[in-house]
Amino acid sequence: MMVETVLARSVRLLCASGLALSMHAAVAQTSDVNNVARVEITGSSIKRIAKEGSLPVQTLTRADIEQSGANNVADLVAQLPSMQGFITSSTSINGGGAGVQTASIHAIGTQYTLVLLNGRRMAPYGTGSAVNLASIPLSAVERVEILTDGASTLYGSDAIAGVVNFILKKNVHDLTVEGTFDIPEKSGGKSGNISITKGFGDLETDGYNVLLAYSHDEQKELNASQRDFAKTGARRFTENGKQYATWQTSINSTPANVEVQTAKDDVVLNTDLLTKGSCTQPNTFPRNGACRFDFPATVQLLPELKRDSVFASGKLRLGKETTVFSELVLSKFASTARYAPAAQPLTVFTTDPDTHVKTVNQNYIGAYNSTIVPLLAGQKINPADVTDVLWNYRGADAGGRTDEYRTDAAHFVLGVDSSYAGWDMGATYTHSQNKQTDQALAGYMSGNKFEELVRTGAYNPFVSNTGAAAVLAPAVLHQQLDVTKSKIDVIGAHASREVFDLPGGAASLGVGADFTKQTYQDTPSQIAMGPGPGNPGWTDVEIGGGTGAQALDASRTNWGAFGELLMPVAKNLEATAAVRYDSYAAVDKKNVSYDTAGKPSPSGKVGEDVAKATYKLSVRYTPTQQLLLRSSYGTGFKAPTMNNIADPLKNAGSSNPFPCPITAPTDPRFKYCRPGSSEYALLDVGNPATGAGALKAEESKQATLGFRLEPNTMLSFGLDMWDVKLKNQIRTYSQDQLYTMPVLANQYIAVYADPIQKSNVLVAIRKPLNLATSHFRGLDWDTTFRSATPIGKASVNWTGTYMLKAEQDVPDPSTGQSLGVEKGIGRFNSYDDVVFRVISKVVFSLKSSDKMTNSLTVNYRSGYHDKPLTADDAAVRVVNADGSIGAPSAMVRDVKSYTTVDYQIKADYIKNLTLTAGIKNLLDQDPPLSVRNSGGGNQVGYDGRYTDPLGRTFYVNASYKF
Repeated sequence: MMVETVLARSVRLLCASGLALSMHAAVAQTSDVNNVARVEITGSSIKRIAKEGSLPVQTLTRADIEQSGANNVADLVAQLPSMQGFITSSTSINGGGAGVQTASIHAIGTQYTLVLLNGRRMAPYGTGSAVNLASIPLSAVERVEILTDGASTLYGSDAIAGVVNFILKKNVHDLTVEGTFDIPEKSGGKSGNISITKGFGDLETDGYNVLLAYSHDEQKELNASQRDFAKTGARRFTENGKQYATWQTSINSTPANVEVQTAKDDVVLNTDLLTKGSCTQPNTFPRNGACRFDFPATVQLLPELKRDSVFASGKLRLGKETTVFSELVLSKFASTARYAPAAQPLTVFTTDPDTHVKTVNQNYIGAYNSTIVPLLAGQKINPADVTDVLWNYRGADAGGRTDEYRTDAAHFVLGVDSSYAGWDMGATYTHSQNKQTDQALAGYMSGNKFEELVRTGAYNPFVSNTGAAAVLAPAVLHQQLDVTKSKIDVIGAHASREVFDLPGGAASLGVGADFTKQTYQDTPSQIAMGPGPGNPGWTDVEIGGGTGAQALDASRTNWGAFGELLMPVAKNLEATAAVRYDSYAAVDKKNVSYDTAGKPSPSGKVGEDVAKATYKLSVRYTPTQQLLLRSSYGTGFKAPTMNNIADPLKNAGSSNPFPCPITAPTDPRFKYCRPGSSEYALLDVGNPATGAGALKAEESKQATLGFRLEPNTMLSFGLDMWDVKLKNQIRTYSQDQLYTMPVLANQYIAVYADPIQKSNVLVAIRKPLNLATSHFRGLDWDTTFRSATPIGKASVNWTGTYMLKAEQDVPDPSTGQSLGVEKGIGRFNSYDDVVFRVISKVVFSLKSSDKMTNSLTVNYRSGYHDKPLTADDAAVRVVNADGSIGAPSAMVRDVKSYTTVDYQIKADYIKNLTLTAGIKNLLDQDPPLSVRNSGGGNQVGYDGRYTDPLGRTFYVNASYKF
């Protein structure tokens, strides 16, 4: 039979290759090749003999995982060429990552990539479907299946980019102890893990199996000061034969730089410069009368990570046809991220430009009068003429801001699989939840306590203070800042069977349905909320943080049903048709929130019900045993998340530096412009509108076309072209768009009463809209060559992704006309992201005996156009001939391609003991220079989202089975 021939051949190929990445689906092997098990493959609901199907599924086996040298799930996923645009651990260093690590297929986005655990959903870290990969223990993973095609018709409306399915170990009998230790050649960033796995019983012979596993892993922090390419925000470099320096330093400094305004003058002064002639504090240097702070020198490149995980599973046979199973995953993950000391603009007094009424902060006025006023005469300023006194303070004396982002996750599944009357049936209940906390460990301060220390004279922020850390200690916060709880409960059932005969064999039908309830609670602390109608009687604020948060308590239900029909039209041709219907209820918001004017938004239903049918058609054709052709076309949709709809107005920190977006002096907002390129405030808010203004579902169309050619047992080549189109895409306007496009500035730039600064400031309000249409297209390839050599069995595996298109079109809000298609490949785009043209990976393996395997891996990312900078950005400056830092310069440059080489040796000379040793980044390649001043974390001089700051790293792994 042809199916048996193809299956047997696939078994031989897989056993021979030992690939680092294999596009083959996992093959169910038994002692008798003719007696094969029927299994369920990611991307289909129909149990069948595992083989290359009509959809592109990449599979990482346990051997591939071990060969990768990855220590955790996030690092493993990040190595895949098909992955782009995910959130990395470095992003949590003041980049908004909040301890989250994610997956994103083909740069389409984390929110469109569905992550499953044993084929079932996990609780997201927010209210969409994006999962924190840090909750999944790598030691318990048997294999990973990555479907790089939309799967909305099977898994739900949010699997538009594809699916990453982590399959955990099962039917294990041995006791296995495993440990890994990684040591970078340079200081910082050590990591290690240990795991213990034990199985009891054999499902086939004993009728049951229980698996218990525990793992602990951690990574030490890596600081900017430990790597030359990132240790300063004024990194010098050569471009086109000229010397330049990055200029990512801050006016917020220690002692504070004071901006004194009169009707005619705007002068910045610093007491260290005026009284001592130099900037005396660490990481400060003089510039234009101010002491600027080199904040990049104080940040981490990688945070400290710790994870403890427990995995338990059990299977029990009830008769010949029925199996009951259960799974439990418990995980505690902590990411401790430290970044620069608190950067806080504050106000001594300000005069309202309309009423001319002066508002004075009585807690600061004494220090100002005693310290700053005596210096004004030297600046030819009459104190009586001063209208505004603003000061840019850096809380270096309180230490670097340090957050412990902790995720406590629990995932429980109870299910049954059975067969009856020709049907393969199953039903499951899944409860998955995670609790995320943000704990302030250092650096943040209570505004009330800080003001009291200044008022009493115990601490003067305008001068250098001896023993200041001890003085400020009572004001430093050591408390929980925010708690979010995300939970899903899912009941699902599915069944499949052969239904009728066709010329190529029996057609199979799969059907299923699921019901989900999702809840989400965001509970900021009182100091994170700050003064306001939602926190009556409260006066304190968080210096260095995001005071202005609001709570959210929301829930939503949804259900879906699907059908899938696999039709072997001929012996060498099969077609599959699938359809699904999803229905999402409107969001039930249980709490009251407030807008900028204090107007309440009541609890109740917000947004609209969303429902839609989607479909998928796919074809698999094998004209010869050596050639497989496949294609698919489908639709998808993604409902707005609860955060999209119900999020209250909240402080989102500071923008990147921009020239003031309000240019007309007659505009009442113009009065709040800052000189030069300055950081402005950001506010985020959901879109709870109903009716015509309500958020609509995003819609997609996906297609693939590919082939796999295996002319002989030595060579295998696969190529798939994929295409994804999105419309009604829910986005906010980017910072670049809001602050540089007058039509958007007129609509979204407002005046906001900042509770920390205690004065009005300009702010951009970002609100989700059905804003964009996007188009992504690319090629995924996989080539393997195997050959016997005089020194052993050799293989070469080359996988990669070549992006053909990554475009987004955003309309002008006033005219509806396009603002212009933004092409994102090979450039730093307006959303501060990069889409790489090419990502590839080549693995050379040599199995010199049954006891030893060597492998060499070459990882490649193509170069791209760096963030374009104007002179107004002041992010790059010329280096003068005498070596001094000169004037701001525009900068248009390219980031070089990035190639790293890894080596590994694996030995099995001692019974039951496997030893693996390797070197990551064998050639000690530094990350390429980038002059970006936005995107990701606070690191400067390179982009930590796309490169490895550790450098050459040695590792050893030992695994022993008892």
